[in-house]
Amino acid sequence: MEVYEVGPRDGLQNESAVVPVEVKAEPGAAAGRRGAAHRRASRASCTRAGCRRRPTPSSLLDLLGPFDGDLLAGVRAPVLVPNARGLERALARGAREVAVFVSATETFAQRNLGRSRADALAMAADVVGPARERGLDVRGYVSMCFGDPWEGDVDVAAVVDTVVALAEQGCTRLSLGDTIGVATPGQVVALLDALDAAGLGRDRLAVHFHDTYGQALSNTLVALQQGVTTVDASAGGLGGCPFAMSATGNLATEDLVWRLHGLGIDTGVDLPALVATSAWLGERIGRAPASRAVTALT
Repeated sequence: MEVYEVGPRDGLQNESAVVPVEVKAEPGAAAGRRGAAHRRASRASCTRAGCRRRPTPSSLLDLLGPFDGDLLAGVRAPVLVPNARGLERALARGAREVAVFVSATETFAQRNLGRSRADALAMAADVVGPARERGLDVRGYVSMCFGDPWEGDVDVAAVVDTVVALAEQGCTRLSLGDTIGVATPGQVVALLDALDAAGLGRDRLAVHFHDTYGQALSNTLVALQQGVTTVDASAGGLGGCPFAMSATGNLATEDLVWRLHGLGIDTGVDLPALVATSAWLGERIGRAPASRAVTALT
Protein backbone atom coordinates (compact mmCIF):
# COMPACT_ATOMS: atom_id res chain seq x y z
CA MET A 1 0.00 0.00 0.00
CA GLU A 2 1.46 3.34 -1.06
CA VAL A 3 0.23 6.62 0.36
CA TYR A 4 1.06 9.34 -2.17
CA GLU A 5 1.24 12.79 -0.58
CA VAL A 6 0.03 15.57 -2.91
CA GLY A 7 -0.42 18.36 -0.36
CA PRO A 8 2.74 20.40 -1.04
CA ARG A 9 1.83 20.84 -4.72
CA ASP A 10 -1.84 20.08 -5.32
CA GLY A 11 -3.11 21.15 -1.92
CA LEU A 12 -1.20 24.36 -1.37
CA GLN A 13 -1.72 25.68 -4.91
CA ASN A 14 -5.37 26.31 -4.06
CA GLU A 15 -4.64 28.68 -1.18
CA SER A 16 -5.68 32.28 -1.86
CA ALA A 17 -2.84 33.67 0.24
CA VAL A 18 0.76 33.45 -0.89
CA VAL A 19 2.39 30.53 0.91
CA PRO A 20 6.14 30.99 1.51
CA VAL A 21 8.29 28.41 -0.25
CA GLU A 22 9.87 27.43 3.07
CA VAL A 23 6.42 26.44 4.34
CA LYS A 24 5.69 24.51 1.15
CA ALA A 25 8.94 22.60 1.54
CA GLU A 26 8.26 21.27 5.03
CA PRO A 27 5.35 18.79 4.53
CA GLY A 28 7.08 16.84 1.81
CA ALA A 29 10.39 16.79 3.64
CA ALA A 30 8.53 15.51 6.68
CA ALA A 31 7.20 12.65 4.57
CA GLY A 32 10.65 11.14 4.63
CA ARG A 33 10.51 11.09 8.43
CA ARG A 34 7.13 9.37 8.68
CA GLY A 35 7.96 5.83 7.66
CA ALA A 36 9.39 3.62 4.97
CA ALA A 37 6.12 3.18 3.06
CA HIS A 38 5.32 6.87 2.85
CA ARG A 39 8.08 7.75 0.43
CA ARG A 40 6.41 9.74 -2.33
CA ALA A 41 5.54 13.39 -2.00
CA SER A 42 4.54 15.52 -4.99
CA ARG A 43 6.52 18.65 -4.26
CA ALA A 44 6.69 21.17 -7.05
CA SER A 45 5.74 22.26 -10.53
CA CYS A 46 8.34 23.24 -13.13
CA THR A 47 6.16 25.92 -14.64
CA ARG A 48 5.32 29.53 -14.00
CA ALA A 49 1.75 28.92 -15.09
CA GLY A 50 1.08 25.78 -13.06
CA CYS A 51 -2.03 23.65 -13.40
CA ARG A 52 -4.28 26.63 -12.82
CA ARG A 53 -2.72 29.00 -15.36
CA ARG A 54 -1.76 31.08 -12.34
CA PRO A 55 1.77 32.19 -11.33
CA THR A 56 3.55 29.94 -8.86
CA PRO A 57 6.92 30.57 -7.16
CA SER A 58 9.64 29.04 -9.32
CA SER A 59 12.04 29.27 -6.38
CA LEU A 60 10.41 26.24 -4.73
CA LEU A 61 12.24 23.91 -7.08
CA ASP A 62 15.56 25.54 -6.18
CA LEU A 63 14.83 25.23 -2.47
CA LEU A 64 13.94 21.54 -2.81
CA GLY A 65 16.80 20.46 -5.04
CA PRO A 66 19.10 18.84 -5.68
CA PHE A 67 16.81 15.84 -5.31
CA ASP A 68 19.59 13.59 -4.07
CA GLY A 69 20.46 15.99 -1.26
CA ASP A 70 19.82 15.63 2.47
CA LEU A 71 16.38 17.29 2.34
CA LEU A 72 14.92 14.60 0.11
CA ALA A 73 17.11 11.66 1.02
CA GLY A 74 15.13 8.47 0.39
CA VAL A 75 11.99 10.30 -0.75
CA ARG A 76 10.65 9.97 -4.29
CA ALA A 77 9.64 13.53 -5.09
CA PRO A 78 7.92 13.75 -8.49
CA VAL A 79 7.89 17.12 -10.21
CA LEU A 80 4.95 18.17 -12.37
CA VAL A 81 6.26 19.33 -15.73
CA PRO A 82 4.08 20.78 -18.51
CA ASN A 83 6.47 20.63 -21.44
CA ALA A 84 9.97 19.77 -22.64
CA ARG A 85 11.44 22.93 -21.13
CA GLY A 86 10.00 22.04 -17.74
CA LEU A 87 11.50 18.57 -18.05
CA GLU A 88 14.94 20.04 -18.63
CA ARG A 89 14.60 22.21 -15.51
CA ALA A 90 13.55 19.19 -13.46
CA LEU A 91 16.43 17.12 -14.78
CA ALA A 92 18.88 19.91 -14.03
CA ARG A 93 17.84 19.73 -10.39
CA GLY A 94 18.24 15.96 -10.28
CA ALA A 95 14.58 14.93 -10.35
CA ARG A 96 14.15 11.17 -10.46
CA GLU A 97 10.44 11.14 -11.27
CA VAL A 98 8.19 13.56 -13.15
CA ALA A 99 4.48 13.90 -13.80
CA VAL A 100 2.26 15.17 -16.61
CA PHE A 101 -1.30 16.46 -16.37
CA VAL A 102 -4.20 16.14 -18.83
CA SER A 103 -7.99 16.33 -18.69
CA ALA A 104 -10.57 13.71 -19.62
CA THR A 105 -12.93 16.49 -20.77
CA GLU A 106 -12.52 19.06 -23.51
CA THR A 107 -13.97 22.02 -21.60
CA PHE A 108 -11.72 21.62 -18.58
CA ALA A 109 -8.70 21.20 -20.83
CA GLN A 110 -9.51 24.49 -22.53
CA ARG A 111 -10.32 26.37 -19.31
CA ASN A 112 -7.57 24.99 -17.11
CA LEU A 113 -4.75 24.18 -19.48
CA GLY A 114 -5.53 26.67 -22.24
CA ARG A 115 -5.44 24.02 -24.96
CA SER A 116 -7.48 21.16 -26.37
CA ARG A 117 -7.40 17.63 -24.97
CA ALA A 118 -5.50 16.49 -28.04
CA ASP A 119 -2.93 19.27 -27.70
CA ALA A 120 -2.50 18.53 -23.99
CA LEU A 121 -1.84 14.87 -24.77
CA ALA A 122 0.64 15.86 -27.46
CA MET A 123 2.48 18.11 -25.01
CA ALA A 124 2.52 15.30 -22.47
CA ALA A 125 4.11 13.03 -25.07
CA ASP A 126 6.93 15.57 -25.46
CA VAL A 127 7.70 15.01 -21.78
CA VAL A 128 6.97 11.31 -21.32
CA GLY A 129 9.11 9.97 -24.16
CA PRO A 130 12.34 11.84 -23.29
CA ALA A 131 11.83 11.24 -19.57
CA ARG A 132 11.44 7.49 -20.04
CA GLU A 133 14.47 7.42 -22.35
CA ARG A 134 16.49 8.89 -19.48
CA GLY A 135 15.24 6.25 -17.08
CA LEU A 136 12.73 8.35 -15.14
CA ASP A 137 9.38 7.13 -13.93
CA VAL A 138 6.50 9.27 -15.21
CA ARG A 139 3.17 9.67 -13.46
CA GLY A 140 0.16 10.68 -15.55
CA TYR A 141 -2.58 12.70 -13.84
CA VAL A 142 -6.00 12.59 -15.49
CA SER A 143 -8.47 15.14 -14.15
CA MET A 144 -12.29 15.16 -14.40
CA CYS A 145 -12.61 11.37 -14.49
CA PHE A 146 -16.08 11.35 -12.88
CA GLY A 147 -17.64 14.78 -13.30
CA ASP A 148 -16.99 18.17 -14.91
CA PRO A 149 -18.44 21.52 -13.69
CA TRP A 150 -19.45 22.44 -17.26
CA GLU A 151 -20.09 19.10 -18.96
CA GLY A 152 -21.64 17.25 -16.03
CA ASP A 153 -21.24 13.47 -15.96
CA VAL A 154 -18.17 12.33 -17.84
CA ASP A 155 -18.37 9.56 -20.42
CA VAL A 156 -16.39 6.55 -19.16
CA ALA A 157 -15.15 5.94 -22.71
CA ALA A 158 -13.57 9.42 -22.82
CA VAL A 159 -11.73 8.72 -19.57
CA VAL A 160 -10.53 5.34 -20.83
CA ASP A 161 -9.28 6.88 -24.08
CA THR A 162 -7.30 9.52 -22.17
CA VAL A 163 -5.79 7.10 -19.68
CA VAL A 164 -4.88 4.59 -22.40
CA ALA A 165 -3.23 7.36 -24.44
CA LEU A 166 -0.97 8.27 -21.51
CA ALA A 167 -0.20 4.61 -20.88
CA GLU A 168 0.80 4.12 -24.51
CA GLN A 169 3.07 7.16 -24.26
CA GLY A 170 4.93 5.35 -21.48
CA CYS A 171 3.52 6.64 -18.18
CA THR A 172 4.40 4.20 -15.44
CA ARG A 173 1.48 5.14 -13.15
CA LEU A 174 -1.90 6.69 -14.02
CA SER A 175 -3.74 8.69 -11.36
CA LEU A 176 -7.53 8.90 -11.78
CA GLY A 177 -8.70 12.27 -10.52
CA ASP A 178 -12.14 13.03 -9.09
CA THR A 179 -11.34 16.72 -9.40
CA ILE A 180 -14.63 18.13 -8.13
CA GLY A 181 -15.40 15.34 -5.69
CA VAL A 182 -18.59 13.92 -7.20
CA ALA A 183 -17.63 10.26 -7.62
CA THR A 184 -19.58 7.43 -6.01
CA PRO A 185 -18.38 3.87 -5.29
CA GLY A 186 -20.39 2.46 -8.19
CA GLN A 187 -18.74 4.86 -10.62
CA VAL A 188 -15.32 3.92 -9.29
CA VAL A 189 -15.93 0.22 -9.94
CA ALA A 190 -17.35 0.92 -13.41
CA LEU A 191 -14.30 2.95 -14.44
CA LEU A 192 -11.83 0.40 -13.07
CA ASP A 193 -13.66 -2.37 -14.93
CA ALA A 194 -13.64 -0.36 -18.16
CA LEU A 195 -9.90 0.29 -17.84
CA ASP A 196 -9.29 -3.38 -17.14
CA ALA A 197 -11.20 -4.27 -20.30
CA ALA A 198 -8.95 -1.86 -22.18
CA GLY A 199 -5.86 -3.69 -20.89
CA LEU A 200 -4.94 -1.45 -17.96
CA GLY A 201 -4.76 -3.45 -14.76
CA ARG A 202 -5.11 -2.06 -11.26
CA ASP A 203 -1.36 -2.35 -10.69
CA ARG A 204 -0.76 0.69 -12.95
CA LEU A 205 -3.47 2.85 -11.43
CA ALA A 206 -3.77 5.28 -8.54
CA VAL A 207 -6.88 7.06 -7.27
CA HIS A 208 -7.15 10.74 -6.39
CA PHE A 209 -10.40 11.69 -4.66
CA HIS A 210 -11.70 15.01 -3.40
CA ASP A 211 -14.16 15.03 -0.52
CA THR A 212 -16.88 17.46 -1.63
CA TYR A 213 -19.72 15.04 -0.82
CA GLY A 214 -17.89 13.21 1.96
CA GLN A 215 -17.30 10.17 -0.27
CA ALA A 216 -13.51 10.22 -0.61
CA LEU A 217 -12.84 7.54 2.02
CA SER A 218 -15.70 5.35 0.75
CA ASN A 219 -14.46 5.63 -2.81
CA THR A 220 -10.95 4.83 -1.68
CA LEU A 221 -12.06 1.74 0.22
CA VAL A 222 -13.87 0.44 -2.86
CA ALA A 223 -10.79 1.09 -5.01
CA LEU A 224 -8.65 -0.84 -2.51
CA GLN A 225 -11.10 -3.73 -2.54
CA GLN A 226 -10.82 -3.68 -6.32
CA GLY A 227 -7.04 -4.08 -6.15
CA VAL A 228 -5.72 -0.50 -6.40
CA THR A 229 -2.78 -0.08 -4.02
CA THR A 230 -1.74 3.56 -4.57
CA VAL A 231 -3.86 6.36 -3.12
CA ASP A 232 -3.27 10.11 -3.44
CA ALA A 233 -4.01 12.16 -0.35
CA SER A 234 -3.27 15.61 1.01
CA ALA A 235 -2.02 16.45 4.49
CA GLY A 236 -4.82 18.07 6.47
CA GLY A 237 -7.24 17.71 3.55
CA LEU A 238 -5.76 20.65 1.65
CA GLY A 239 -6.84 21.35 -1.90
CA GLY A 240 -9.89 22.17 -3.95
CA CYS A 241 -10.81 23.15 -7.48
CA PRO A 242 -10.83 26.82 -8.55
CA PHE A 243 -13.37 26.04 -11.29
CA ALA A 244 -15.88 24.37 -8.97
CA MET A 245 -16.17 26.60 -5.95
CA SER A 246 -18.13 24.06 -3.90
CA ALA A 247 -15.38 21.47 -4.29
CA THR A 248 -13.46 20.79 -1.11
CA GLY A 249 -9.94 19.54 -0.64
CA ASN A 250 -8.33 16.22 -1.33
CA LEU A 251 -8.82 13.15 0.80
CA ALA A 252 -6.98 13.94 4.05
CA THR A 253 -3.86 11.83 4.46
CA GLU A 254 -4.47 11.43 8.19
CA ASP A 255 -8.01 10.13 7.65
CA LEU A 256 -6.72 7.67 5.05
CA VAL A 257 -3.96 6.40 7.33
CA TRP A 258 -6.38 6.05 10.28
CA ARG A 259 -8.69 3.96 8.08
CA LEU A 260 -5.88 1.80 6.74
CA HIS A 261 -4.45 1.13 10.19
CA GLY A 262 -7.94 0.21 11.36
CA LEU A 263 -8.11 -2.34 8.56
CA GLY A 264 -4.85 -3.86 9.71
CA ILE A 265 -2.87 -2.51 6.76
CA ASP A 266 0.71 -1.65 7.64
CA THR A 267 1.44 1.67 5.93
CA GLY A 268 4.68 2.40 7.78
CA VAL A 269 3.37 5.93 8.37
CA ASP A 270 3.94 7.59 11.73
CA LEU A 271 0.43 9.00 12.24
CA PRO A 272 1.24 11.27 15.24
CA ALA A 273 4.11 12.85 13.28
CA LEU A 274 1.83 13.31 10.29
CA VAL A 275 -0.84 14.95 12.46
CA ALA A 276 1.74 17.27 13.99
CA THR A 277 2.95 18.35 10.54
CA SER A 278 -0.59 19.12 9.37
CA ALA A 279 -1.38 21.05 12.55
CA TRP A 280 1.81 23.05 12.07
CA LEU A 281 0.91 23.74 8.44
CA GLY A 282 -2.61 24.85 9.42
CA GLU A 283 -1.13 27.44 11.74
CA ARG A 284 1.13 28.75 8.97
CA ILE A 285 -1.64 29.16 6.40
CA GLY A 286 -4.18 30.48 8.88
CA ARG A 287 -6.86 27.81 8.83
CA ALA A 288 -7.54 24.56 10.62
CA PRO A 289 -6.95 21.28 8.78
CA ALA A 290 -10.09 19.66 7.34
CA SER A 291 -8.96 16.24 8.50
CA ARG A 292 -11.21 14.59 11.08
CA ALA A 293 -8.23 12.65 12.44
CA VAL A 294 -6.23 15.84 12.99
CA THR A 295 -9.17 17.37 14.84
CA ALA A 296 -9.54 14.27 17.01
CA LEU A 297 -5.85 13.85 17.78
CA THR A 298 -4.91 17.45 18.57
